Amino acid sequence: MEFACPRCQSTVTEDFYGPCDECRGVLRATIRSDARDVALAEYEPKMNVTPNAVALKDD
Repeated sequence: MEFACPRCQSTVTEDFYGPCDECRGVLRATIRSDARDVALAEYEPKMNVTPNAVALKDD
């Protein structure tokens, strides 16, 4: 499929529409970032219902 690269406007022949090979290489080099570990707080379920006296009554 022949089309104009949406980034550099040069005419390219590719299988799918998008940036050309040269533009993809530049984008990978400039925008790419390394993966990082993110510390998450431990999950604590929220108490939406408070127990009443009947539910707490011992038989």
